[in-house]
Amino acid sequence: MRAAGRGHDLPEQPGRPVEGGILVGDRSKASQAIDKVKEGRIVLAFCWAHQRRDFVELTRSWPAQPEGAAGWLDRSGALYHRNSRRLERREDSEGFQQRDRDLREAVAARSTQAEQERAEPSLHPARRKVLESRGEHWTGRTVFVEHAEVPLDNNTAERAERGPVVGRKNYYGSGAVWSGRLAAMLFSLLATLARWQVNPRAWLTWYRTACAEAGGQPPADLDSYLPWNLSAEQHERLKTPSSASPSTSEQSNTS
Repeated sequence: MRAAGRGHDLPEQPGRPVEGGILVGDRSKASQAIDKVKEGRIVLAFCWAHQRRDFVELTRSWPAQPEGAAGWLDRSGALYHRNSRRLERREDSEGFQQRDRDLREAVAARSTQAEQERAEPSLHPARRKVLESRGEHWTGRTVFVEHAEVPLDNNTAERAERGPVVGRKNYYGSGAVWSGRLAAMLFSLLATLARWQVNPRAWLTWYRTACAEAGGQPPADLDSYLPWNLSAEQHERLKTPSSASPSTSEQSNTS
């Protein structure tokens, strides 16, 4: 099954719960065209890893430009380091403020340097193109400065999606809409269980056994099966593949 679309119209459909906030992602034109983004209700924070790829590709495609590209890669790495040091002191107001100033100075220096390089008449066209893209997306790329909770890149989200994406390439997607929706639901369920350190196979065995004992219907108290509602004993039993699943009667007694 092919996705319904990757355009800006998908998140704009009625019933979407998100009315505002910060969206971390790449430089997709679709995300920039979302109504709530254009209205200023959603702020786009652009990924530094994508900017880094531009300079890596510049180095590969134009070997005569390695010095400038390598310099920007080093400076990007330095920003990651300064931001990490700043986050280490979030509970220490004085220490955080000092490291926050250090980061802001580094960000301002990068912006000034980029503008100076772009003003050079002899600048290589490929390098100018990368720097112009950097300038166009600079506001979104520096959202993390004012919002320390925002990461510099969306690598964590992309790694979380790697399993389904690799699977889609291997089994050529789903053959029907219902199966695609079922796959999406299960991907979400299994990822949630993994985040709570609950073994999916053990949890599914436990839950499906309860469904069978209920005559092929979902258990009456579904909330008791949510990973954040498990007792310490249930969590212990469900966290490893070889552990025994708690019985339904035990679940009912502890819910």
